[in-house]
Amino acid sequence: MHRKLDVLADRGFVVLRDYDGPAIPPKEWESLDFVDWKSGGDTNFAPLASANGEMECHGFWEHGKPDKGGVWTDNRKIAPTLVDYVEAIGGNFGRVRVIKLNPSEEAQALKQLHVDDNNRLNPDGSGWVVRAWLELADSPGKSTFILREKSDDPATESRIVLHPGMQLVIDTERLSHVVHHPGPDPRYSLITSWESDDTIDTWIQSQLPAGEGAAVR
Repeated sequence: MHRKLDVLADRGFVVLRDYDGPAIPPKEWESLDFVDWKSGGDTNFAPLASANGEMECHGFWEHGKPDKGGVWTDNRKIAPTLVDYVEAIGGNFGRVRVIKLNPSEEAQALKQLHVDDNNRLNPDGSGWVVRAWLELADSPGKSTFILREKSDDPATESRIVLHPGMQLVIDTERLSHVVHHPGPDPRYSLITSWESDDTIDTWIQSQLPAGEGAAVR
């Protein structure tokens, strides 16, 4: 048994109000060192925190630990505002990465629906690991997060229209998910794994309600 967040109990996700902190210069995500790592489409990932501080994207279980207790990589020097964003939340983070997602057709995106493996080696009694997104840059009003309780059943689907500055938290081991990004430019987003504890719960509550422009259907 693991502690889970009440705010995610109903739908498995929550859309928060938009980020209103210090401006994040685009060069912070554009200048990162990216790794060719595929997940949910034609993607590359820039690890800011990994299991041991190395520039790699492997699951923490390959290093004998659950997806928490992340160690900053050399990319932290390139993206200090993104690092400050994570550290200001104050919880127990695991993988911290910027995703670069290249454009695709919706049919291609739907073939990439998947659930994550966040809680392997996570001991009973600790907090369930979920993931948070901070949208950085995309084509506003076009990118869409597709979430399903059952991957093969569109009737269980929710769609979230994304825009830069949007924050959301998803139980990605519960929900199959993918982003359809039609482009034309790549989409960038910061993804952070968080242990469900008092700190992350307090942060989520402080970011409610969802900001204007968050569309869920």
